[in-house]
Formats: sequence, structure tokens, C-alpha cells
Amino acid sequence: MRSLLLIFSKARYFAPAWVFTSLNIWFGTWAIYIPSVKERLEIGKADLGIALFCLSLGVFTIFPLAPKIINKLGVGKATWFGVLLCSVTALFPLMAPNYHVLMASLFFFGMANGITDISMNTLVTEIEKEDKKNFMSAAHGFFSLGGILVGLGSFLIPFIGSPLLHMGITVAVVLLINVIFYRNYIHIVAAPVEKEPFSFGLFKPLLLLGIIGFIAMASEGAIVDWSGLYLQEITKAPEAFIGSGFLAFSFAMTLGRFLGDGISERLGSVKIVTVGAIVAILGYGLVLSEHTLLAIFGFALNGLGFSVMVPELFRIGGNVRGVDSSQGVSFIAGTGYTGFLVGPVILGFLAESSSLSLSFYALLGAAFFVLAVTFFLRSRR
Repeated sequence: MRSLLLIFSKARYFAPAWVFTSLNIWFGTWAIYIPSVKERLEIGKADLGIALFCLSLGVFTIFPLAPKIINKLGVGKATWFGVLLCSVTALFPLMAPNYHVLMASLFFFGMANGITDISMNTLVTEIEKEDKKNFMSAAHGFFSLGGILVGLGSFLIPFIGSPLLHMGITVAVVLLINVIFYRNYIHIVAAPVEKEPFSFGLFKPLLLLGIIGFIAMASEGAIVDWSGLYLQEITKAPEAFIGSGFLAFSFAMTLGRFLGDGISERLGSVKIVTVGAIVAILGYGLVLSEHTLLAIFGFALNGLGFSVMVPELFRIGGNVRGVDSSQGVSFIAGTGYTGFLVGPVILGFLAESSSLSLSFYALLGAAFFVLAVTFFLRSRR
């Protein structure tokens, strides 16, 4: 909780943390209006899937370019640039008059999300280096907090009555808060790194971190998408409990990220990822018991375990010897985001060809693999 108090006590730390919150508010507000956009433009599920792929394509297009942009502008200016881009492009999908404009709008919105994501994580990494303070995990907790705020804001939908007006109000409020605080980070630039000639030995730590990021975010995406169906079909949960797995997962993840920095200071980044993998494994054990209440508690342990992984991966990736912090963060973000998109799809194929239980056994096996990789990282360090 010390990092949470740090964020609320000094604008230097609150400013980047609010960018994390902002990103999830923009994206989440768009997400709750996906059904209404589908209905307004009279498009089918397959066409909608292609349009959403354009958003992902925009993210992946900017990832290779992000380090160059950040190093050219400075990480503080790049973060502010991302905030302004998101504020504008968040409005585009809800203004789209037809399907093709929707695809283009989502592509540019994805690019804005991508540059903001890389910039804000690099920014926190640089501030941590300068101040010798850990708050990366809490910053990711603020990202989760953005989702909660979107959920609360959804209750205003009947009163606002217009998706574009809702997004416009959201953008205005979020941007106003950013305008108040952006001067606290806009001057920050990444510390120069003594570059080394490329070698597999230099790349190997990033590769291992990328594998963990892929699995962690693939698991997160799978639980978000499949936990409700698992409770419904496998544990035969009552209808009122079907959403409880996702709720428990989200609450535990937010709590874990707010507590993670203090634990990381005591244990170290690699060791906390090890502990997170163990907690996630215990969670899958309870989920696979196929008992409703135990499974819900298991999803909570999954959220707690995975909550500390991704922030620590960004922290480690931004401090790899001989690699720019922006390049390290970009690599972790790229592999993790790939996992978040691909993971639920792979789980869907497994569920379709065999059973949903097999899908969660696969996630359990992946968590054991993460545990093994962390032991290798500890030995190398």
C-alpha cells in the first residue's frame, strides 16, 4: 500500500498513474458500446470480428515504431502525445457512418492505444530509476481501476442516451485531469543506455520475459472470456453466480497490483513472479475442483497471482542491460498483447474439440511452465 500512498501524495507519481487509468477508461467506454455500433451499422458478427481485428492491427503496427518515437520525442512528451491521440481517436469509432470508416477508425484508435501503452510503461520505469521508488504495480492497479470506473459509468447510459455524447463527456473529463497533471512528467527523457552489439545472450532475458508475458496475459484474457461459461457448464453454477468468477478475478487483480510494489521491494522482481505463478497454480487447482464456490475462490487466486506478473515484467524489461528501456517495454508489451488476443482463441479451439475443462488444464500447465522459467531466470541473475 506504500506505493498507493506515494501516488496519492505526489503529483509526480499520480500523473503517470492517471494515464494508466485514462487508457482503460477510453477503451472500456468504447467496448460497452460495441453492441450498439454493430446494430447501428447493421453488420454481422464476422464483420464485427474483422473490425475489432483492425484495432489490434493498429496496436501491433505501432509497437515496432514506438521506441523510435519515444527516443525522438522523449518519454514524457511521447506519453502526452499518446494521451492527446487517444482523446481524439476514441471518438472516431462512435462517429463512423459506415463499416469501412469503422475499420479505419479502430485502426487509428489502436495505434493511439499502442503508443500510449508503451510510453506510459517506459515513463514509470524511468521515474522508478530516477527516484529509486517502486510504483509500477500500483500504476497497473490504476489501469484496473479505470475498468471499474467504466463499469460504474455504464449506469449513466439510460440518462445520457447517446454513445457519442457519453464518450465525449468521458474524453473531456479524462483529458481535463490529464491537462492538470501532465507538466509533472512531460520533461522526462529516458536515461541513455550503453548499447552492446546484438547477441543471443543479450536477447535471451527479453525472450524469456516475453514468454512469461505471453502466458500471463493469455491466461488473463482466457479467464476474462471463459470464466463465466466454465461456471455455467462445468460447475453448474446458479445463474446469479455466473459472473462471480470474473468479478473475483478482477477485484483480486486490482488489490494485488496495489499491494505488489511493497512485496516486490522485499522479494525482488523475479521472485515475486515466482510467487505469483505458485498462487496462480493453486487457483487453477481450485477451479478444476469443479465446485462452484471453490472455483470462484480459485479465480480470485488467479487474479492475485497474475496481478503482480505483468507489472514486474515491464519493470525487468525496462532494466535489461544493454537495451533501451523503451525497447524492452515494447517487446514485453508486444508479446503480452499477442497472448491476450491469441490465448482465448486457443482455449476456444481446445474447448470445441475436447472440453472446457481441458482448456483450464492447459492453463494450469502453462502456469507450471512460467514457474520453471522463473527458476531459470533466478539462476541466471
